Amino acid sequence: MYYYSSEMLGFAAGIITTLALLPQAVKIMATRQTRDISLVWAVSMNIGIVLWLLYGLEKNDLPMIAANSVSLLLLFVILLFKLRYR
Repeated sequence: MYYYSSEMLGFAAGIITTLALLPQAVKIMATRQTRDISLVWAVSMNIGIVLWLLYGLEKNDLPMIAANSVSLLLLFVILLFKLRYR
């Protein structure tokens, strides 16, 4: 039987979902093109991730805090570029 902790599962999920944002953020920074990014999506994702981060802080859940902190940084960059280059 393979043993894993729920914390390891949380870190794995956080790494995968956070890294999924990286190619989009890098592409936007390189091309300065954001026309295919919805402003409503960018704003709502930032708000949602802030709420998930607050929830993780309340629960003292390190995987949730780490993943959502990095996700928030990437999503904030996407939002800033969307506002600047629309």
